[in-house]
Amino acid sequence: MAGVPFEFPPVCDGPDNVRCAGQFIRVPEGRYDWIHVLAASERRCEDTVELSFADGSVDTEPLRVSDFWAAPAWFGEVKAFESLVMHYPHHVQRGVPAVMWAQRVPVTRRAGLTGILLPRNVAVHLFAVTLQRTET
Repeated sequence: MAGVPFEFPPVCDGPDNVRCAGQFIRVPEGRYDWIHVLAASERRCEDTVELSFADGSVDTEPLRVSDFWAAPAWFGEVKAFESLVMHYPHHVQRGVPAVMWAQRVPVTRRAGLTGILLPRNVAVHLFAVTLQRTET
């Protein structure tokens, strides 16, 4: 999406997203410029992620995701996908589209990133994450 590759698990091979509930994601240690996410929010959400580095430092950066209801992006994200119908756990509602957004989080510290602590905000759903390495 927008020139950023993402990989998805096979369809129906388990859950297709992570509800942000304070999970820690270990990442291959390296210097990165951006954390790209495919995400949706049950409401327009502004929260923070904590970025952990090899030297023990921790930075907080904003994670801002617009509502999944089909509407313009509030935070300037790129529309990644739009469904034709809304899928709920027990039914499908026709004529109500939903949007998944391509958003990015900056990595401003020039050190080896080792992990990302997600916020405790179950309204935010992450479908994929791609790390963009710093150009050398």
